[in-house]
Amino acid sequence: MSKRLLLGIVIVLVITNIATLIYWNKSESTIIDNKENGPVINKKKPVASVNGQDIFYEDWMRQLRLNNGESQLKSMVDQELIRQLAEEKDLDISEKVIQKEISMLTAAEGIMKKEELQRAEKLWREKLVYRYQLQLLLTEGVKIPEDQLQRYYEEYGDQYNFSASMQLSHIIVEDLSTAKKVIRDLEADADFGLLAREYSLDKETRDKKGYLGYIYTNSQFFPEGYKEIALQMDDHSYSEPFATEEGVAIIYLHRYLPEITFTYEEIKKYMKSEIAMQETNQTLSADPLWKEAEIHWLYE
Repeated sequence: MSKRLLLGIVIVLVITNIATLIYWNKSESTIIDNKENGPVINKKKPVASVNGQDIFYEDWMRQLRLNNGESQLKSMVDQELIRQLAEEKDLDISEKVIQKEISMLTAAEGIMKKEELQRAEKLWREKLVYRYQLQLLLTEGVKIPEDQLQRYYEEYGDQYNFSASMQLSHIIVEDLSTAKKVIRDLEADADFGLLAREYSLDKETRDKKGYLGYIYTNSQFFPEGYKEIALQMDDHSYSEPFATEEGVAIIYLHRYLPEITFTYEEIKKYMKSEIAMQETNQTLSADPLWKEAEIHWLYE
């Protein structure tokens, strides 16, 4: 390839990139949501209207800057500072610890679509890693005697574990004939929750689309016979009909969350930082760590 041709290609690419930047900067549309299918906002058109009185994009952005600008920027500075310090000090957070926290947060939620759960888990993970790294950084110089840590683990170690649980819905019908009809409807892609409303004899859950919620597998309140069948099922699947004291049941397993337990060594550093936070009366704030970096921002 000749130098003249190569130079010509470079010039074309530079011009193309400049034109692209100009186009995007002048674009009237922007995506405001972090969802894949989030709304596209036209900056020149109203974002809302109240009895014919329009509210425009620039007015909205101005209010956001006035009311949340400083706190949002500080949050971004905090997150970048903690990321850099954690990387510098090689503070990796155990995936097992993060997964246990995510399981606890998941068990506190209701029914979530797969895409909703994926978005939530991503956000939770980012916040959890930040929280644990911040806590470790704030307490890295605090000494806690080994025997104190051992005693604390023996007394409170179970609170760091997560018991296996299942997110279930069910339909209770009077006889096998009705149950088989429900199964045929499910095979035809009918919605389990709507069928529960139509067929289920369980008054307590019928209006909730048969939803039982998350139940720990070691709970005394786990419906008799459900656990043994659910343990053989895949997530997002329904069972064959089976007999119970209330009638014939069909269960739907939304999700199974496995047990997570920690040895002393696995949880030691996180337990130590938690105790250190309590003994030093610290709050979970990055402010004390700002002095460890060269930070310049608008609100100085």
